[in-house]
Amino acid sequence: MRAYAEKKTIPLIYGGRGERNDDIAEPEIPCDPAFRGVFCILVGRAPAPVRQVKRSGNGDIDIRTASPYRWVNHYSFHIMDAQWGHIIIKICPHPPFNAQIILNGHEYVAREAQHKGIGFTKEGNCFTEVSDAAGLAKVADTMSTPSAVGRLVQVCERWIYSACLCFALTREEQQRSGFRYDYSVYQGEYSRNLLFTRGRQMEQVFDSVIDRTRAPLNIKTVKTIFGYKHRPFNQRGKKNKPPKIEVVVEKPAWNLTVFKIHFGRLTVKIYSKGERVLRIEAIAHNTQDLRCGKRIERFPDIVLALKEMAERFLDVLHSMDAAFVASDTWENLSSPSMLGHARMAGLDLTDPRTRAVIQAVVTRAPNPQGFRAADVAAQ
Repeated sequence: MRAYAEKKTIPLIYGGRGERNDDIAEPEIPCDPAFRGVFCILVGRAPAPVRQVKRSGNGDIDIRTASPYRWVNHYSFHIMDAQWGHIIIKICPHPPFNAQIILNGHEYVAREAQHKGIGFTKEGNCFTEVSDAAGLAKVADTMSTPSAVGRLVQVCERWIYSACLCFALTREEQQRSGFRYDYSVYQGEYSRNLLFTRGRQMEQVFDSVIDRTRAPLNIKTVKTIFGYKHRPFNQRGKKNKPPKIEVVVEKPAWNLTVFKIHFGRLTVKIYSKGERVLRIEAIAHNTQDLRCGKRIERFPDIVLALKEMAERFLDVLHSMDAAFVASDTWENLSSPSMLGHARMAGLDLTDPRTRAVIQAVVTRAPNPQGFRAADVAAQ
């Protein structure tokens, strides 16, 4: 592999302890938008189910998985794909050549949006400005349709054999042995962005949500968010740590607040992204806890489960929050505004007639049958 990397001028980098692969690979991302293929290979050690082969005296062969797992080098191939952008395939060079494929759905949506002529501004994985929000939503919805399974398999098959496995098994050995990969979804993430007109209002809303949601949350509400009737529990015989159930407010940076709820291997969180975007994420650190299957064919069900989790989280936030008027909105009520091409007068709250109308509307608003303008006038 070293000779191949030198021949193709592909950086082969050995990572150190504590170094993030994303930080190492980011400077190597090609500047040429037309580049396709492997642009960087990272090497790092990780535990793997290495097979041990023993031959007995009578010629029998015993193949077992070494216990505990052995720490061996893994190779992470950073690849630029035409449809999916930056993808990563991490492969173990020892049989059975286990592999992890990391795909970013935001990259796929961004490239499809460009193809359809939808303008946007993207900050990391977040779309902060969109010229056609409905059009972008339609593109994103294609990730939860059955056809998404075919696209996922295609991108995996496009690179894993020709760019990665070929260093362990040649094409002839792959064909002769019939070696093939089956795919399953181990981790997944679903996100939703709320775009505000003013960043100041977003901060007020977010601060209010945290203050009014954190304290009233109880275990029953948390179980409802994650769709469980019981707490998560350890499997019998496992020596893992007890499942984590907690509500956390983190401040990793002076201008960033993250509100998280952990429920075993599931997480929901909300945080600000950019100046005017609130981002909600539902994360499955192990899709087994979603209880809808892990095979690639169940990908639409996995996305749906994460989507429902995020929506239940938002329902809890909405029900906990109380309506308020931002200070700048209150100050600008008396200023004229535009409704289409028509100029509308401001609202003078010092006028007795205006105050009487507001009082009448507030009084009749709880009526489940609604009310008419004549009812307000009569009052």
